[in-house]
Amino acid sequence: MKNNLKLKSVLAGTLVASFCLMNVCSTFAQEKPKGKPWPAPEAAVKTKNPVKADDANAAEGKELFSQHCKSCHGAKGKGDGTKAEKIDISCGDFTSAEFGKMSDGELFWKTTEGRKPMPSFKEKLSDNERWTVINYVRTLGKAK
Repeated sequence: MKNNLKLKSVLAGTLVASFCLMNVCSTFAQEKPKGKPWPAPEAAVKTKNPVKADDANAAEGKELFSQHCKSCHGAKGKGDGTKAEKIDISCGDFTSAEFGKMSDGELFWKTTEGRKPMPSFKEKLSDNERWTVINYVRTLGKAK
């Protein structure tokens, strides 16, 4: 009986320790520095998205996001993709209020130009595809 009680205590302690460790690790993963400021030129900030956001291009945007962005930015855009832990700075949270304040033109410019560790998508995606991805990313902030 005493051994059974000891075993239960050890298992409970292990479970609590595991839970705490998981929470600590996930907290550290989310607390990476944001990196240096990355302002877009004023002309880029003012550029309007020429691609209408609708269900058809949302599906295309999701597919492109899955192929090119999800590994770092995560399936829900929270910056927790499979490659994110290997990057020294935060991949950003597309669902945050801060991100939501950026204009589509600013996002287009950043996606086009890139900045280490994020690559440029100027040669990988057409202008239309980049705008479509931006339309899709905007839906992530609404899906909180």
